[in-house]
Amino acid sequence: MLAKRIIAALDIADGRVVKGVNFENIKDSGDPVELAKRYVSEGMDELVFLDIRATREKRKILSDIVRKVASEISIPFTVGGGLSDLDDMISIIRNGADKIFINTYAVEHPEIIKDISDRIGSANTVIAIDSMFIDGKYTVYIKGGSNNTGIDTVEWARTAASLGAGELLVTSINTDGTMKGFDVNLINRIVENVDIPVIASGGAGRPVDFLEAFNAGADGALAASIFHSGKCSPVDIKNYLRENGINVRL
Repeated sequence: MLAKRIIAALDIADGRVVKGVNFENIKDSGDPVELAKRYVSEGMDELVFLDIRATREKRKILSDIVRKVASEISIPFTVGGGLSDLDDMISIIRNGADKIFINTYAVEHPEIIKDISDRIGSANTVIAIDSMFIDGKYTVYIKGGSNNTGIDTVEWARTAASLGAGELLVTSINTDGTMKGFDVNLINRIVENVDIPVIASGGAGRPVDFLEAFNAGADGALAASIFHSGKCSPVDIKNYLRENGINVRL
């Protein structure tokens, strides 16, 4: 059985790491390079870098920060935010990222998923899905959680997988930043409908939250607040998970 992955999110705005609650009330959490180095030293398995304003501001991702972070770390590094041009995605890989992820552009132009997969490989192609449980169903949101597409989340996950996505990064807007636990029902529904790895995101606040996400079928669990605040280290969480029968790297 493959080891489950603990992943830290670096949400970037104005060159700083930030974090909010339910995609709002954004607050500063530190320097991206320094946080990235800290997480490597603490035993993090992977990092995800998201330029949270690139899509709304209709600009390209901050490649200089990508290069700086990549030059300081030795663990896999996934980058996204505002990516829409295939050449830009390839450039991000050349600047040091191991994988890229897209959200809004993939929903608006699903055919790009196959194009990306063909050019940089399925394993390097991650589709991020921001989902909200509203009116009795899970619905896909885009543009930083500001636009309700009306698309069923599970159906979109299946479509993305069929088009060549190698991994899904699934964030629950309802639980994001609350530190009250992942939406394990959402994760389980998606895991049951796709045959590619699924990363759970949004809501981790305790080691048990990671356990529940993995028991729901997630291959990785991504968090920000619990790590930025120093409440728990990756090793703390991994020790707890191993004690509860989850295979992790220590």
